[in-house]
Amino acid sequence: MEIVIYEEIPDCAKEVRQKVFIEEQGFQKEFDDVDAAAVHIVLFYEDKKPAATCRIFWDFNMDSHILGRLAVMKEYRGRNLGSLMVQEAERYVKKIGGKCLALHAQCRAAAFYEKLGFVTFGEIEDDEGCPHVWMKKYF
Repeated sequence: MEIVIYEEIPDCAKEVRQKVFIEEQGFQKEFDDVDAAAVHIVLFYEDKKPAATCRIFWDFNMDSHILGRLAVMKEYRGRNLGSLMVQEAERYVKKIGGKCLALHAQCRAAAFYEKLGFVTFGEIEDDEGCPHVWMKKYF
């Protein structure tokens, strides 16, 4: 297993997000201007194929780094890769001096993030027909 951090969105991250969010979950507005400003993390599994990705960016309004677009390819789920990605994102943010990490979680994934120490705040919001909630973790 190898984790690589990219300053620009690589094709392998686009591939994972395309499969998970667009093809599997039906989102249409997957790629946006944030991708150009974000750092992208990709986990390559033992077969050297991209298995998971996420992005991290600073949000001035939230006064926090944001973890977004965390996706694990279907064939690699159940192997703790999502947790590994969140841990890597936390390491990265701590390394650059960040004190907290926020994310806009699909409500169905909130329990996953709670197990990793995130707490919800704010109201449930709709994102393309999917309920989401803000969550935050301080280091």
